[in-house]
Amino acid sequence: MAAIVSVQNLRKTYAGGFEALKSVNLDIEEGEILALLGPNGAGKTTLISTICGITVPTSGSVTVAGHDTQTDFRAARNLVGLVPQEISLEPFETVMNTVSFSRGLFGKPRNDAFIENILKKLSLSDKKDNKIMMLSGGMKRRVLIAKALSHEPKVLFLDEPTAGVDVELRKDMWEVVADLKASGVTIILTTHYIEEAEAIADRVGVINKGEILLVQDKADLMSQMGQKQLKIELSEPTRAIPKALAGYDLVLSKDGRSLDYSYDTKGERTGITTLLGDLQAAGLQMKDIQTRQSSLEDIFVGLVKETA
Repeated sequence: MAAIVSVQNLRKTYAGGFEALKSVNLDIEEGEILALLGPNGAGKTTLISTICGITVPTSGSVTVAGHDTQTDFRAARNLVGLVPQEISLEPFETVMNTVSFSRGLFGKPRNDAFIENILKKLSLSDKKDNKIMMLSGGMKRRVLIAKALSHEPKVLFLDEPTAGVDVELRKDMWEVVADLKASGVTIILTTHYIEEAEAIADRVGVINKGEILLVQDKADLMSQMGQKQLKIELSEPTRAIPKALAGYDLVLSKDGRSLDYSYDTKGERTGITTLLGDLQAAGLQMKDIQTRQSSLEDIFVGLVKETA
């Protein structure tokens, strides 16, 4: 699939000498949902702001559908919608006028039918004549998305779109994002909620200290880097792991009633069969066995720790 956004050797150094982006390379495929994960200060917002043309890069280039964001800014920016972290809306204006005004800022002709259709998709139809000050936090976030979609962009950036939103509204937002993808919009979102990336992303990128650590298909990432954990519940508690089992790198629970054993899902052998036999030989009786696949959060935490 072709890249609709291409970032090449992008650097951003601020006046004080802080390097927020360090030679970032990233291709975003048309029609995908890319989740960009990273801790606070990792460079997520700086990267998005630079791609959208809000922040001027120190060096490197960004193109959107072939348009350079520096030399052909207007054409590139017209293809991009941005939903910022902060909710900054005119409290005394109506929802309809707020979204229509954003469309006008991009030089688009008035189109009430198009705006009403956006509001309908975002469950805002019954709020279109309400003043912004009357809306809940979740509804205000939907207005921000409507504003970003008002000029018919091909690429939508969502910077922490569900920050401060309760779990139920967050899941509603995931449905909105899925619908936008189905309509052909390419979506890039930054998030602190790992389950958000796990639920809706096609690919996952991890950024830390201004550097992209990886960008990979979500399923492949979890398959290649994920581990499975075997939890062995014991019939009787034990004070310590027998020396005969030292080679298995087992972890004993605080109450002594279970053992955890991690193994690579891609390995030729898991070692489980041998372990279970050695457990019995060591005098430990099993009560139950459970397995758990490592989550995207486990992988993310591990990657960030490596660069700390």
